[in-house]
Amino acid sequence: MDDPSLKPAMLARLVYLDRCLTWRGQVNRKDLIERFGISSPQAAIDLRQYLDRVTEPKPHYDTVRKCYVADPRHSGLPFVEDAGSPDEFVGHPTLDCLSVLPSPARLCPPFVIRHLWQAIEQRQKIEIGYVSMSSGLRLNQWIAPAHFASDGERLHVRAWSFHHQEWRDYVPVRVLPESTFAVAPVEEDLPRDAEWDEFVEIQLQPLSSLTEEQRAAVRLEYGFTGEVLSFEVRRSLEFYVERRWGLNRPGARLERC
Repeated sequence: MDDPSLKPAMLARLVYLDRCLTWRGQVNRKDLIERFGISSPQAAIDLRQYLDRVTEPKPHYDTVRKCYVADPRHSGLPFVEDAGSPDEFVGHPTLDCLSVLPSPARLCPPFVIRHLWQAIEQRQKIEIGYVSMSSGLRLNQWIAPAHFASDGERLHVRAWSFHHQEWRDYVPVRVLPESTFAVAPVEEDLPRDAEWDEFVEIQLQPLSSLTEEQRAAVRLEYGFTGEVLSFEVRRSLEFYVERRWGLNRPGARLERC
């Protein structure tokens, strides 16, 4: 995305105009004023600049709605490839059509992440107090953090456990803030983390018990471009794919091929 004749600030505003028209189908000066805190005359200039650059068919001004309305064949600015996400527009302040469920807070003190991050960077082992979900026990143990990973909902630390003598996933929010966070160099060679190093191909298809019409709807909902949805993940994250996509659960719409 580039137009050398535009300053970065104006470019950002033109891109925003383009996304408003792409997702909401309309835009006016007030949208720019509220988003960027600019004056009404500046917003008018931005709209003119946008109309000069946008690809045909250009938006037209609706005198009744008092806004610019996108043509059904709207294709946007020629130098903008990413149309962004509709999320910020379906919840626009002028609309009352969006209700969002709250996400779990999963608050982790920054200093916990800092200690783990520094242990990775400096190849150190670190002593932590950790709450096990399987036993509920609080255990002080030494780990050698190696990687961060995210399952899309929360952060994990991939680390060698000196207590369990294996590679494990740790959730930073379950690291006790009162841990000693004592550190020491990792002097020995740790075993290879094969589950982290190796990738597995995940192939998903609509549940075979669904009707053909239902399977077609599932392919549309999950963005299938063919009969199968395929992607690669590290083997250590394979479990989280199955959990996040709800595979093998009542009401599942997808299954692994």
